[in-house]
Amino acid sequence: MSDPTRPRGPKIISVANQKGGVGKTTTAINLSAALAEAGCRVLVVDLDPQGNASTGLGVETEDRKLTTYDLLLEDIKLTDVIQETGVQGMGIIPATVDLSSADIELLSNEKRSFLLHDALRQPAMDAFDWDYILIDCPPSLNLLTVNAMIASDSVLIPLQSEFFALEGLSQLMLTVREVRQTANPKLRIEGVVLTMFDARNNLSQQVEQDARDNLGELVMETRIPRNVRVSEAPSFAQPVIDYDPTSKGAEAYRELARELMSKHMKIAA
Repeated sequence: MSDPTRPRGPKIISVANQKGGVGKTTTAINLSAALAEAGCRVLVVDLDPQGNASTGLGVETEDRKLTTYDLLLEDIKLTDVIQETGVQGMGIIPATVDLSSADIELLSNEKRSFLLHDALRQPAMDAFDWDYILIDCPPSLNLLTVNAMIASDSVLIPLQSEFFALEGLSQLMLTVREVRQTANPKLRIEGVVLTMFDARNNLSQQVEQDARDNLGELVMETRIPRNVRVSEAPSFAQPVIDYDPTSKGAEAYRELARELMSKHMKIAA
């Protein structure tokens, strides 16, 4: 039973799509940075064994002494695993390739699907006063992604504006439905955000039309454009908002953050 004396926790959002190369990690990094710029306190949980969110936020591999692997499988303090980033008000729990073996190791654990849920809701988390926790999921519908969905309030789905974009989305939606029915009845779709969008390209416009016809209001109004600055920023270990604050990519992620916060204010009201 939940403790009514504890403060209300942060919004926990999984950024998920089992298809690789859709802008999932890019969205997790840059949306988090935009939320932080807007005054929110944000934690990024890197749940992808590739560790790209950690690299993109400047956490060198040798500095990842404790990671999401340890958070899931070891009894460690949150203060030991949460690291600061170069973005004010933004922290990260980093990942390494060790996480790739977690699926196998989790199989013998009776609470294997709820480990991240419990880790992110331990009383020690209250002291950090996060407004948002964004989980960067691996590009697959494995036990790590299921852990993320069970831990989350909602799922944000980046959708690349290219041919076959909608293929595979039905499997992701099915997984969300199964998690909702079996383990997390409050889980909802936060939205589908179109990434790598080129307004001059007929294909991008067709993908948007198909997405809105099929998914309706689930598709976010904000579209993330194909932008070279967004692509360059990770190699400088920065979100695009810091790397090039006036770029179209930076402005788009600010707009996405505003849209997200506006939705949550309406839900709270």
